[in-house]
Amino acid sequence: MTEQSLKNLAIIMDGNGRWAAQRGLSRTKGHEQGAEVIRDITEYCAKHPTIETITFYAFSTENWKRPKLEVEFLMKLLEKYLKNELETYQKNNVKFMAIGNTEAFSKKLQERIQLTEEATRENDALTHILALNYGGRAEITHAVNTLIAEGKRELTEADISSALQTPYSDVDLLIRTSGEERVSNYLLWQISYAEFYFTQTLWPDFTADELDDIIQHFQQRNRRFGGIL
Repeated sequence: MTEQSLKNLAIIMDGNGRWAAQRGLSRTKGHEQGAEVIRDITEYCAKHPTIETITFYAFSTENWKRPKLEVEFLMKLLEKYLKNELETYQKNNVKFMAIGNTEAFSKKLQERIQLTEEATRENDALTHILALNYGGRAEITHAVNTLIAEGKRELTEADISSALQTPYSDVDLLIRTSGEERVSNYLLWQISYAEFYFTQTLWPDFTADELDDIIQHFQQRNRRFGGIL
């Protein structure tokens, strides 16, 4: 059996609130710890020999339903994270991208996102993507409407793939932490043939060592893509 090559990795970061509750802490402390884990995993991926992109599900279109104070905290945490992590991106030669409808964010946060993207545009060891105000259905709908506006009357899969926000068409491996086993409207087009891995570990406890173990497990899987091997 041929060892599988991992190029595009996607992660649903789940369990920040439960991690905090188990320790008698506020949910915001869980989010803060979760942000620290993003840095560790990004640095691991930047050094990995085959990983080209890692996409983190940071804030979904449905997350606006959370309490107003928590949403406001998440917006401030994101702005702080991007400001603090620019040095990490540059040190590790990481390109930053955001996908999703970021126009819903404050002007200040939009400017921080744009500044980080521009500052890291030429980095090429890894593309680090945050899905922000993102939903898979919304992304596909936007892609189709964009193609229609361009005059397309009959669309192919290649057309839709080219109009998506991600710089790739297919995710190789999707990981979700915290024991939940669903995709939650995440990269619906791109995960069509992805391998899934669900871990009981809460996101703030997730480590590069566990990711390394998961990747080794992935590399032993037999990916047939509908065929027979």
